Amino acid sequence: MLSIQNAGFSQNPWTKVLPGLGTFSSPRVADLNGDGVKDIILGAGREEFLHCDSAVVALDGTNGELIWKLEAEDQIFGSAALKDITADGVPDVFIGGRSAELKAVNGKTGALIWAFLDTPLLSKKEKAKYYNFYNPQFIPDQDGDGLEDLLISNGGDVLAKPYNAKRPSGYLLVISSQNGQILAQAPMPDGRETYMSVAAVPFGNKDMKIIFGSGGETVGGSLYVTTLKEVLQGDLSKVKELANSKDKGFIGPPVWADITQDGVPDIVANAVDGRLLAFDGNTYEPIWEVKMPNTEAYSSIACGYFNTDAIPDFFVSYAEGVWPDLKWCRQFMVDGASGSIRFQENLGFYQTSTPVVLDINSDGIDEAILLVTYQQQDENKMPSFHTMPMLVNFKSGKVIDLGVSVEGGNIASTPWIGDLDDDGFVDILFCHGTDPRYYHAFNGLTVERLTTQIPAKGVRWGAYMGSNYDGVFRAYKSKNAIPSISIGDHGGIPDNK
Repeated sequence: MLSIQNAGFSQNPWTKVLPGLGTFSSPRVADLNGDGVKDIILGAGREEFLHCDSAVVALDGTNGELIWKLEAEDQIFGSAALKDITADGVPDVFIGGRSAELKAVNGKTGALIWAFLDTPLLSKKEKAKYYNFYNPQFIPDQDGDGLEDLLISNGGDVLAKPYNAKRPSGYLLVISSQNGQILAQAPMPDGRETYMSVAAVPFGNKDMKIIFGSGGETVGGSLYVTTLKEVLQGDLSKVKELANSKDKGFIGPPVWADITQDGVPDIVANAVDGRLLAFDGNTYEPIWEVKMPNTEAYSSIACGYFNTDAIPDFFVSYAEGVWPDLKWCRQFMVDGASGSIRFQENLGFYQTSTPVVLDINSDGIDEAILLVTYQQQDENKMPSFHTMPMLVNFKSGKVIDLGVSVEGGNIASTPWIGDLDDDGFVDILFCHGTDPRYYHAFNGLTVERLTTQIPAKGVRWGAYMGSNYDGVFRAYKSKNAIPSISIGDHGGIPDNK
């Protein structure tokens, strides 16, 4: 049995520096050049509202070299969804960001297939009502072209004053994957903005259940569940409100995970006001609620088996303080069965990166890896920021330094873990800035690949929104395990293999 101490995390086959860039995006992977090794797709950019010639980049998984890049008028902060719509056997890239940037990119060549703002049916007035595009999900074909289409949220006026509640409404949209045309759209039921990426699971005959949220850092909002049918009708007035908050919204993507063990995925979500909430996926009644005082939540949730029972547990990283005064992170693990906090730590400067989860030593109890940004002082007492991946062993309650420390901070990018080259062992991808003097800067970006001797079959939650990029935890311990959902060829590693 492989021990944590000899897992061999520090082998670094390549480091790629991308000058003049920064990222809020998290890595996605697919074999784009046909060499049998998965490559890396990442959103990037410069400061807000600035054009960038490398706003989407694809890096060779073997050596980190640039395969292709694509420009955008503003930051591409989203993480890609992957689906082959060009029938060339290579997944194409769907990715969004600020200023209504949403693009479909040929995964093989990097050529633009379509851009949302270029679709001919959008008038100038219509374009003006769209803001940030968040992470899309694939849904059954809606326009009869034989291709799965996109469900996506849009909202968040960056120019709105922080405490002004009169902001443009966010939307849920259904968009043709073939050409970017809007097939349906529905405004938020409360008329509030939205910053939350949706998470959806199949439901009934070609329908889906969808979790979405409204509100922001300083504006109250609600957490909702609806169906694809209601989105297609353009009316969310009858959706189910699960929770609300007067002064803060719901931002970090939620997850679907069966914690009631009835074979139906339940809903677990963060509220910005420092709560982790669980709801029954059948009745929508509350299961439990955890409140972490003096924190705010902007990241998503990592799922795994962190104890010996068959019920998924949850690991989150919250920000200490009240926006905009957020300087440190607090992590805690919640027992999925009881809602009890079983582990707490305070690790690193504030960031919205989410942990990833794997079972390192095949003992049935998962560990978590998270990026931690910390500060050091040189001999002249000049501070510098550094980033390191750290391992949390929930069985022992210990946090383990993996022996990798690099200059520069990380503000939002979640690592990816899985098997890039099909050698049976885990690879780790993570991003950080290149400038050690500035924690949050868009003047240089580094992508790192680490190799390990950890069996890849132990990966449980391998990326932002999970290994399948959809926010669904696919259990393997329960007889009522949620089955694998075959929507989209995302190129990820299934959660339960």
